[in-house]
Amino acid sequence: MIHGPNLRLLGTREPEVYGGLTLADVDDRLRDLAADLGVELEVFQSNHEGELLDYVEKAAARVDGFVVNAGGYTHTSVALRDALVGVARPFVEVHISNTAAREPFRHHSYLSPVALGVVFGFGVRSYLLGLRGLVAELSLD
Repeated sequence: MIHGPNLRLLGTREPEVYGGLTLADVDDRLRDLAADLGVELEVFQSNHEGELLDYVEKAAARVDGFVVNAGGYTHTSVALRDALVGVARPFVEVHISNTAAREPFRHHSYLSPVALGVVFGFGVRSYLLGLRGLVAELSLD
């Protein structure tokens, strides 16, 4: 699970958009679901683009795929897109809010065209749906 910038502010940042759960709450729910699905989950968060790129490159050797909420980097980072494509691991893009219903700059994603799937608009359930989808797709191989 990769969390991008500002996601440590969950629970206090715009609760009318992102809800009241903290990032720790989200991670706990993801860990519980991963255990139920019989998979291991590793969690990483950074506000720094380079740290996210380094994590993708290093983690690719030990993971089968990624669930990614790139936050604002979704709309700006060709480098993150290239890193995810470059490591040749499937990933699911997730967002808490319905990005298509928000500001116009949030309508474009550099990640969506190369993602296995995209889940947005279901609050923190988007993360859980994304993890379920990734695990289901990996199980088909």
